[in-house]
Amino acid sequence: MAESAEAPPALRHAEEVMGTVFSFDVRGGEPTAVQAALEGAIAQLHRADELFSTYREESQLSRLARGELRVEQCDPEIAEVLALGAQAERTSEGWFSTTYQGLLDPTGIVKGWATERAARHIAAAGASGVSVNGGGDVQLYGVPGPHRPWRVGVSDPLRPGSLAAVVSASGVDELAVATSGTAERGTHIVDPRTGKSAVSDLVAVTVVGPRLTWVDAWATAAFAMGSRQALDWLESLPDIEALLITAGDEVRCTGGLAQRLG
Repeated sequence: MAESAEAPPALRHAEEVMGTVFSFDVRGGEPTAVQAALEGAIAQLHRADELFSTYREESQLSRLARGELRVEQCDPEIAEVLALGAQAERTSEGWFSTTYQGLLDPTGIVKGWATERAARHIAAAGASGVSVNGGGDVQLYGVPGPHRPWRVGVSDPLRPGSLAAVVSASGVDELAVATSGTAERGTHIVDPRTGKSAVSDLVAVTVVGPRLTWVDAWATAAFAMGSRQALDWLESLPDIEALLITAGDEVRCTGGLAQRLG
């Protein structure tokens, strides 16, 4: 049977959770199964918010940070995320951290992990294409239609309303795009060595790779490092490409980034 040139029907939804908006764009699959998977993914996000919120005094993370719970007494997802955070801290040689002002705070990895998991949950239900945008960081699976890859615009931090690049998922079944910088939220990234706002020559770091859990963490760590150290470090990571923009409007890229643009 010849493949239809028509794009599969789209199921779209926006959900406010975890202090931001998650946007879903789901293509293809059996409608009932895909709708159920979307609802399940949304429920997972709200559950993650309940577990990991640092603003809720009775969240398991808050109770763990106060010493009222041990890790083994928490939901298994707590241990899973803490292990991922510890791995990110080791890989980044401490530039990514799961503590803030001396307190346990893995929120720097939670959103990427939760977004990736939500997208994967829907893809596993048989959708042919899945895009989940969690507050500007995106996890992609499959394709939106025949012979059409997912594409993600990267905002230019120095020219509001313009794009610095367009990332294409052509040729791959999964791709994630995450950006850390000062354009949207101001100075919010902490230098783990000092506990204060990171002093960086960068205004934005966009990292591209298969899994949002990691590219989100790597973007945060790279921003804190500054452009020179960050570029060398990002080049050393397998399956990772990046675009760095400095306050002086200098653009630096990893060697293979051009293959992901289009």
